[in-house]
Amino acid sequence: MSESVIRAVNELRSGKLVAIPTETVYGLGADASNPLAIQRVYELKGRPTDHPLIVHVQAPLDHSQDKARDWLDILSPWVRHIPESAFTLFEHFWPGPLTLVFQKSRMVLNDVTGGQETIAIRSPSHPLAQELLRVFAGGIAAPSANRFGKISPSSAAHVRSEFKHHPDLMILDGGDCQFGIESTILDVSGNGQPRLLRPGSISPTQIKEATGIDVSIDPIKDQKMPRVSGSLMAHYAPNTPLHLYQTEELSAYLHALKQAKVLDQATALVVWEDISSQDQDLFNELTKHNKQSKLISVPKEPIAFAHGLYRLLRLLDQSQYQQIYIPSPPNTEEWDAIQDRLQRASFGSGPSSSSHASN
Repeated sequence: MSESVIRAVNELRSGKLVAIPTETVYGLGADASNPLAIQRVYELKGRPTDHPLIVHVQAPLDHSQDKARDWLDILSPWVRHIPESAFTLFEHFWPGPLTLVFQKSRMVLNDVTGGQETIAIRSPSHPLAQELLRVFAGGIAAPSANRFGKISPSSAAHVRSEFKHHPDLMILDGGDCQFGIESTILDVSGNGQPRLLRPGSISPTQIKEATGIDVSIDPIKDQKMPRVSGSLMAHYAPNTPLHLYQTEELSAYLHALKQAKVLDQATALVVWEDISSQDQDLFNELTKHNKQSKLISVPKEPIAFAHGLYRLLRLLDQSQYQQIYIPSPPNTEEWDAIQDRLQRASFGSGPSSSSHASN
């Protein structure tokens, strides 16, 4: 057991907050059974108190002979009912980047659930997070470790930059996050098939292929859906205005940007790495009198793109650009989570993004 984990456990037990690594993004962790600690999470993030948190729990040990029973014991303080489909999802995807929404136990703090009758839970696969959870022996509520509505952190350095005015905040450094975007969220609190509330690294197709479970994608009309993290229109947002564009006719788009004098400003134009040499030459020609505008290539592969997305947004946001342009991802399921993050980031971006975050 590492000294940093022991210190983190002591911080959590004393009601303080600890930034913890997960395979998705870093979380701002608090003892989920301590109301004062939960209040500190909302205060430090500037997060509305009706916006629910995700509770992180430990996983059964690898050598367990009855993991279904172990999951039942682990979840019983938090959950009132576990449907059969959830046990199947545990078997294939926990620990991992999948959050499940259950009917909550009466013991759960209202502050954790935003006053709802449901609770969001996941078991992270990051080894340091699991070590912390085993030693802590309790649930850790941990929304992303950033100010509310802003870009999520995928490294310890991002957290430190985000909360530079809070030097006492302990950050448990677990390196760069594996996936780089938040977990998939499924609602298993009602009757019928699980329902997708937030896309993530695990797609409905992957769930179907692994388990045979059909995930409902479209919300039922007139049915109130549980509120979950990352579901507001404005989220993951840089302070610099962010625009999405279609890449079918990049040369025509570049001419339009030039005509609108966008390329006369300090502009970051993100392009797919397979951009043609003709379009590269055209960009260089159109910006030859403005060396502040840059062309930045990114991989046209969803896993690699997701891994570097928040790092890219932070870098561009800190680089004194006046505008950021990013290609809209392909309209396929494997890009759904990235499309979701970019659309919310675009809507919430700009100098007034702090006011957007409450929309």
